[in-house]
Amino acid sequence: MQIKKYRKQEQCFLVEGAKSVRELLASDFEVTLLLGTEEFLSSHRPTGRMEVIEVKPSELEGLGEFQTNDAALAVARQKPNQPFPLAANEFALVLDDLRDPGNLGTIIRTADWYGIAKIIASEETADVYAPKVISATMGSFTRVSVFYTDLATYLKDTAHRVFGTYLDGKDVHTVDFGAGGLIVIGNESKGIAPPLERYITDKITIPRFGLAESLNAGIATAVVCDNVRRPRVSR
Repeated sequence: MQIKKYRKQEQCFLVEGAKSVRELLASDFEVTLLLGTEEFLSSHRPTGRMEVIEVKPSELEGLGEFQTNDAALAVARQKPNQPFPLAANEFALVLDDLRDPGNLGTIIRTADWYGIAKIIASEETADVYAPKVISATMGSFTRVSVFYTDLATYLKDTAHRVFGTYLDGKDVHTVDFGAGGLIVIGNESKGIAPPLERYITDKITIPRFGLAESLNAGIATAVVCDNVRRPRVSR
């Protein structure tokens, strides 16, 4: 399950750690296997047809990706990669070629915090079911849906405003985002791919006050999301 090839083949993925497994058990994901310590299972005895095995903390450390896991590990079925409807008054993130699993996990968690439940990702973006992504979401993967597709085709057909993060855009603190739209976050080092620029209706930027060359993609997403949700005071 740590390798994408086998996750795709089995259409399953791993979830590790007490918090993430608790979130998984409370979600609509189908869980097929649960390994837990006596303490975890005594307070989180699951229902359904899943196989449940009691293990020692030392056994869990050698089974998963992370040695700090000493409570629970679960195997769940992936959801089909299907498009979802987007209401006119709804925001969604669009991720263009984000390769870092930690960044993707952080962005999913950030989206959940700001009430954004949908992410459209390029086919080159990191796999949402990779263990490092799932771990970084801290359970938010159960509430945020990710759809992988060709972004040019998707953006060409959308009726929503499309906000894109650039160095020469409008100051994000002054932008009126309205009631809904798509927010495009580019690759960690290259930014938004040039072929997508024609579909960007509003270029935005996070103003720089220091000397750093760029912001981490996860942090940039948080700044933009915070401004999307910030009430605009008329003057």
